[in-house]
Amino acid sequence: MELIAGLKRTCYCGEVADSFIGKTVTVFGWAQRQRDLGGLIFIDLRDRTGIVQLAFDDSTEKDVFEKASSVRSEYVLAAVGNVRERKSKNKDIATGNVEIFVTELRILSKSETPPFEITDDCKTAETTRLKYRYLDLRRPVLQKNLLFRNKLAKLTRDFFYDNGFVEIETPMLIKSTPEGARDFIVPSRLHNGRFYALPQSPQLYKQLSMVAGFDRYIQVARCFRDEDLRADRQPEFTQIDLEMSFVDVEDVLDVGERYIRYVFKEALGVDVPEHLPRLKYKDAMDRYGSDKPDTRFEMELFDLSDEVKNSGFAVFDSALGSRDGAVRGICAKNAVKTLSRKELDKLTDSVKGNGAKGLAWVRWTDDGISSSFGKKVSSETMDSIIKKAGAEKGDVIMIVADVKKSVVLTSLGALRCEVARKLDIIGDGYNLLWITEFPFFDWDEDNQTYVAMHHPFTAPLDECLPYLESDKANVRAKAYDLVLNGIELSSGSIRITDPELQDRIFKLLGLTEQQAHEKFGFLLDAFKYGAPPHGGMAIGLDRLCMQMLGAESLRDVVAYPKLKDATEAMTNAPGYVDDEQLSVLGIKVVNTEE
Repeated sequence: MELIAGLKRTCYCGEVADSFIGKTVTVFGWAQRQRDLGGLIFIDLRDRTGIVQLAFDDSTEKDVFEKASSVRSEYVLAAVGNVRERKSKNKDIATGNVEIFVTELRILSKSETPPFEITDDCKTAETTRLKYRYLDLRRPVLQKNLLFRNKLAKLTRDFFYDNGFVEIETPMLIKSTPEGARDFIVPSRLHNGRFYALPQSPQLYKQLSMVAGFDRYIQVARCFRDEDLRADRQPEFTQIDLEMSFVDVEDVLDVGERYIRYVFKEALGVDVPEHLPRLKYKDAMDRYGSDKPDTRFEMELFDLSDEVKNSGFAVFDSALGSRDGAVRGICAKNAVKTLSRKELDKLTDSVKGNGAKGLAWVRWTDDGISSSFGKKVSSETMDSIIKKAGAEKGDVIMIVADVKKSVVLTSLGALRCEVARKLDIIGDGYNLLWITEFPFFDWDEDNQTYVAMHHPFTAPLDECLPYLESDKANVRAKAYDLVLNGIELSSGSIRITDPELQDRIFKLLGLTEQQAHEKFGFLLDAFKYGAPPHGGMAIGLDRLCMQMLGAESLRDVVAYPKLKDATEAMTNAPGYVDDEQLSVLGIKVVNTEE
C-alpha cells in the first residue's frame, strides 16, 4: 500500500474532457477493469462521476508499467498524467474522446475478488448484493440514484427556504401515541419500565410549532413504522414534512403544487402543469377502484347494477340483494390474445387474494362470445353487459360481484393495474393528481367500530359537522393526498384547533376524556393558549425520488435499505443483546424465536 502524501486531486474522473487535452491531472478512484495487451495497458478508473481511461505503453517508465500490470479490479488508485486524445474513441462514456497517459501511479489499496461484478447489468441476486451493499453502491446506477436523491433534498430545502419556511428539528425519542401503524419502542435506562417511541411522523410537534408562532415549518424528517414491507415501504423512511398557519386547503395545495413544479423542472427538466387535476375520494374509488389511481391508462370501472338486476345468476343476485353489495367490471381492449382462459384463471386467483370470491369474464373472439357465466344469464342480459362495457371484438370483460362494495372496488382496482401491466398499456410520463375529501371515519372490521382514517386531529368538512354523530359513514374530511402514477406521494389535512370540536371527535372515536388527555394532553393544553388555524402535509422523499427516476423499488434510492422481513443483510440487524444490557434496562426477553 502506498501513501497519498503529496498528491491532490485536480478533477474527478468523469470531468476529464476535450478541454483538458495537454494538461496534467491527478485523479483517484477504483479500477473498473484492466486490459493488458502486452506492450500496452489500459485501466478504466471509476469514481462517483464516471470513468476515465488510463493508458500505459512502452514509453512509460518501467516501474509504473509494472505497477499497472499488477492492478486488478477494485484496486484503489491514484494516477498523475497528461490528458491526450484517444485513438479509439468510446461514445458510450462522457470521457470517451480522451485518456490520461500516466506518469505516476500509486496503488492506495488492494482488493480481493469481489463476490459480484461491479457493473450496472450485474445479474447477482439482490440478497447477495445487499449483503455487500458497500460494493453494490459502487455500481454507477446506484451512485447516480443517490446523487439524484442528494440533489432532490437540496432543491427541497432551497424551495422551502425561499418561500419563508423555517426548518425545525423535532425529537426522535418521543412518547408513544399509537395511531395507525405500530411504533418502534425504545426502553429507558434512567426510567425502568418506561419507554420512548421512534416517531411515525413529527405530526404533534409540528402542530405545536404552529402554536409557538413559527407560521411555516419544514423538516426533512426521518420517520419509523413497524409494519410489513413492500416495494414502496421501508421501516425507516424520510419525508418532507411541512405545516402552515392561517391557511385553508387551497393554500396548502398551492404550496404543494409549486414545490412539485419546481423540483421536476430543476431536477429533470420536466414541466408540470400549473394546476394539477383533482378527484374526490368517492369519484376515484368509483372510477378506478383506488384512492391512488394510476391515470396513465384508461380502463375505468363501470357499474352493472341495472344490467344484471334479477339476472338469475346467483352470484350477481346475491350481491345486489345486499344493502352494500355491488357488481362492477372493467373492459380490457384488444386483450383476447393476452388474456387466455389460463391467464384469466390466474387473474381469478389474484382477485381472490384481494378479498373477492371470484372473477366473472366475457371474451369476444373471432369465433364469437364465450363467458364463464354465459349459460346462467339470458342473451338480453349478456348484450346489456357488453353494451355497458363498450366492448368490441377482441375485448375481454372482467366482473367482480360481492355483498361488500369495498371488496368489489379494491379488487377491480388492483386487477385493473395488473391487467394493464400484462397488456403493456401503461404510458410514460408523470401523471400527478390530488385526491380530496377523504372519509373522516374508517370502519374497523376487526373491532366493529369506526376509527379515524387519517388521525384524530384532521378537521371534518364544515358541511359535515351537523351529522358527525348520526351518519359517520358519510362524514368527509379536509384531507388530501398527492398521487403520482399510482403511488401516494403525500398525505395531509387541515387540523382541528377548536377544543369543543376536538372533544367531540375524541368521543366519537371511543376515547374518554381521561384517555384523550393521557395520549394527547400536552397538545390539548397547548391549544388553550391561542392555536392558529393550521394545516400541512408530508411528502415521501424516498417515494418521490423512486418515481422521478422510474426505479422499481425504494431499495434502489435508499443507501442502506432493509429486506422484506425488516432485516438488514449487511449487518444482520436486528441483533440480540446480552443479559447484562437487558438487566440495566429492567427487561427480560421471553418466548425468543431462534
